[in-house]
Amino acid sequence: MSFTVWASYSSFVINPAILPENSDSPANWNQIDGLNATSVKSDYYSDSVPHEPKREKETHLHFFIHDIITGKNPTALKVAQANLTGIDTNPTGPTPFGSTFVVDDPLTTGPDPTSEVIGNAQGAYVSSSQGKDVVLVLYLDFGFTTGKFNGSSISVFSRNPITEPERELAVVGGRGKFRMARGFAKLKTYSVNPTLGNAVVEYHVTVLHY
Repeated sequence: MSFTVWASYSSFVINPAILPENSDSPANWNQIDGLNATSVKSDYYSDSVPHEPKREKETHLHFFIHDIITGKNPTALKVAQANLTGIDTNPTGPTPFGSTFVVDDPLTTGPDPTSEVIGNAQGAYVSSSQGKDVVLVLYLDFGFTTGKFNGSSISVFSRNPITEPERELAVVGGRGKFRMARGFAKLKTYSVNPTLGNAVVEYHVTVLHY
């Protein structure tokens, strides 16, 4: 048997071996002398300590992402679309303003769909431009399933003006071997079907991580 005595910010766990007889109730606690009590901190946070930075590593990644929104096996599905009236936002196009897609795009070593699959990009993107240019704001987790970084991922959250031939996205985090990652991704559209919206995009990513 053990007792826990609660204070305002800490608790004390009392070793039952040092309790005298008839000390089973709080009424007899005043008989306890020389308690062997251990303070247990009950705060939800630890004490702040100086951070000892580790040496960062730089890794370069190169792969292709296949974003397919039509056909029998789409990798991006529209889950919401705004009800627009009186706004010229190309509502008949594949990604009208306000459209929201969930994504599970394969990552491959080459532009051909039969190239080796090295992972998946999972997340969502929203069509965010009311102009004629198509701009997506996206959050994607690039999870790798083979090689040195199997089980690790990088996270991207950024604005993607997909009609520009080259653009840049921000790497804002990661997990596994990419824990606390930061960096950037350079994108270039390899091929696109403007009517269907299907695209293959080449990624060159620079990642700083521990």
